[in-house]
Amino acid sequence: MKIGVIGAGNWGKNLVKNFANLGVLAAVADSVEGNLNWVAENFPDVQRCETSDELIAFTNLDAVAIATPPHTHCAIAITAMVKGLDVFVEKPLTLDPEEARLLKDTATDHGRILMVGHLLLYQPAIQFIKKYLDNGELGKVFTLTQRRSKLGRVRSVENVLWSFGVHDVAVLLHLVGETPTDVQFSGHAAFTPKVEDDSHLHLKFPSGIVANLHNSWYWPRAERELIITGEKGILIFDELNARVILHKKQVGADLSHSDAGEEILFEGADQPLLIELKHFIKSCETRQQPISDGQNGYEVVNVMSQA
Repeated sequence: MKIGVIGAGNWGKNLVKNFANLGVLAAVADSVEGNLNWVAENFPDVQRCETSDELIAFTNLDAVAIATPPHTHCAIAITAMVKGLDVFVEKPLTLDPEEARLLKDTATDHGRILMVGHLLLYQPAIQFIKKYLDNGELGKVFTLTQRRSKLGRVRSVENVLWSFGVHDVAVLLHLVGETPTDVQFSGHAAFTPKVEDDSHLHLKFPSGIVANLHNSWYWPRAERELIITGEKGILIFDELNARVILHKKQVGADLSHSDAGEEILFEGADQPLLIELKHFIKSCETRQQPISDGQNGYEVVNVMSQA
């Protein structure tokens, strides 16, 4: 299998390196001379192109991975799929739900694999939690509360939800397995008018589950944590330490509570990006839909757009 990467900037370089290590990298396109020079220095046998059209025109590619600015994703991905290539697109799939819908429909119409780089879905701990919830180990799920905050780079165009929260929204939708019936958003713009630096997203689902997400890039400490409350206890995913912990706390029918301590259910720090890209390759080879397929990408963009 041969894959071309479009975009070799900060994150695109990670795709280039991992696909090269997997033995499938065939070409890289980037309009920035410095990025192409980096490719030439590190991967001299890989074909280099200045535009996406030039790369897509190659006849020996099976798929492309797109790591360009989000507003360019739709046009590049459609060109590639119409050409007969499978497509991996970094998150977010698009900035517009109608463009996201167009991409997933184009993939279906042309029999192409379309996968979105919702990296956290390939974190082994998230897959453990998904199975744990689906098997009823936590009983009825009540709430999911996700926090992703730190003192980070302040953006002047996209707000903190678009910058930090796309992965988290993908995880929340994946774990609940439903489309929210109500989306509420509030935020505060401290540094650039109308660009929120601190945000709160509130989702309600048909089953009665409620999910909350807090994002901030102006925060005193790094917080990357998911708390899930259920009738049989409280599950915590400590992302910084790659641990899933069960707090054996319950509330009885008489509203009395009990606490039987806590237990580490899962520990693992495998590289989610490598797992994700292997999953893309396998999906292309088997023609089975990936976890983060076009429908998943559309649903995430739709929630973000509503927010």
